[in-house]
Parts: sequence; structure tokens; C-alpha cells
Amino acid sequence: MVELELPARPEVVSVARLVIGALVATDPLFDDERGADLRLAISEACTNAIQAQMAQHGVVARNGYAGSVGEPILMLCTVQDGQIEVAVTDHGGGFDPNGLHVHPEVTDPSRLDYEGGFGIPLIKMLADSVEFRPNDGGTTVVMRFKPRTPGPRRTLTNRGPSGLG
Repeated sequence: MVELELPARPEVVSVARLVIGALVATDPLFDDERGADLRLAISEACTNAIQAQMAQHGVVARNGYAGSVGEPILMLCTVQDGQIEVAVTDHGGGFDPNGLHVHPEVTDPSRLDYEGGFGIPLIKMLADSVEFRPNDGGTTVVMRFKPRTPGPRRTLTNRGPSGLG
């Protein structure tokens, strides 16, 4: 088990990616491509957590930098039973994942009118399961990843048999 407390600052997302990359590299069941999936999903979860806390505290990043905001983001990684589970916890006020605005498909030209909004769909596509749990003043995103056997890759429009992506 690996537990990290990360300051709620955009520049620490790279630390989360490095840690999860090193953790995945220790498990021979996970190939490089699956490791890239984990790094991207964790990057999106941490970015969302940091942005939520920044918004909660009314902080705007200037030139890509914002000082640490509020309590640290907690990232807990567990490897067991042939899977990797990562939980990212923030204190950004919480949100309802079912109430998110649905953007046009990525292939729709009108999608260019929207900035952002890819994080949660990407996490759902890359993880084998995702849970959004409210906590005291924020949200915990729990993602589970299993190794993949070669075959068709899921996309944002082809979300696999579970429909969760």
C-alpha cells in the first residue's frame, strides 16, 4: 500500500503520475499500455480534486501556479488480488457525478465550443470500475484497474460490456 498526501497545487499532478507509474511497474501483470492508462486516469482524478479545492477556496491559478489550497489531496494505492485500486480524496465541497453537464461527442465539431469535461469520461473509460463517494467536505474517487489482455480497446463511444467505460 502506498499513501501520499499531496498539496492541492497543479504542479503535484506529475508526482502522482510518477508514483502510480512506479507502482504499476512492480506488477508484471500490467504492461506499459495499461500503466499509461493508470497514469492518465490518476492524473485526471488528481487534477479534478485540485481544481475542486481551488474553486472551493476561490483561488485562481496564475501562469499555471497556485499556492497550496486547503487540506492536502490524499492518494491511497493498493495492489492486491490481481488489481490496483487507487482512491483520490479531496476537500473541495463535493459534487454529484450524475449531475454533470453532458458535452457533445468528441467527434462532433460543436465539442470545440467546450473547454474541459473529459476527466470523468476518461476515468470511466480507463478504469475497470469507478465509485464517487462523498466524504466530509469533498469527494473520494475510487478506481480499480485490472491487467488487460490484448484485444479491442474501449473508447469514449464504445464503453465495453458494462457500459461504464
